[in-house]
Amino acid sequence: MFSIKKAEFVTSCSLGSTLPDLGGAALIAMVGKSNVGKSSFINALCNNKKLARTSATPGKTRLINFFSINGGEFYLVDLPGYGFAKAPKSEQDKWAELMEIYLRSGHVSHLFLLLDSRHEPTLADRQMLVWMHYYNIPYTIIATKVDKLPKTKRKAAAASVSRAVGALDPAIPFSAEAKIGLEDVLHRIEQIVTDEARIFANERENTDNETPKVLE
Repeated sequence: MFSIKKAEFVTSCSLGSTLPDLGGAALIAMVGKSNVGKSSFINALCNNKKLARTSATPGKTRLINFFSINGGEFYLVDLPGYGFAKAPKSEQDKWAELMEIYLRSGHVSHLFLLLDSRHEPTLADRQMLVWMHYYNIPYTIIATKVDKLPKTKRKAAAASVSRAVGALDPAIPFSAEAKIGLEDVLHRIEQIVTDEARIFANERENTDNETPKVLE
């Protein structure tokens, strides 16, 4: 079974930073509103509680953080949480600008949109899905914190938040604390990494076969 054996922090980027050149490997980004559980999600996937910093203070992540997985086989990208009402509007605007710049950069292979399974998606959640469609970014919805719900209601809650945000496919029910949905997410990552490697190989082959252009 596909697994994450090694995970390391690589770098952080802010407005004005140059995005790292990661050599054609798949970049899987995580996004969601503040306190939805992004850091816990990453740590659970990588089986490392200290990899992505978690905080009791929502809105703590203000940078784009890159993590190398399995020695650069692919990368996880932690985007700033959005929708933190207590942050100054100027700060919220910077976060929104940073995320939009990254989403339109072409450096995203796939995006995991995390939604709290216990609550109705917010306007910001719906806007994020609009952005993903606009920039043609493949995505998967992750319904977090399902361990807080009765077992009989978890799948229905995951389907409900996915439908409410406007997604076509049902969400993957997930709990970092109870390790619910971990295998399903890892299987999804395996598909993404395999597909991205095939696309990169085809693009490289087409480039190698191109007739050299003459400068005129």
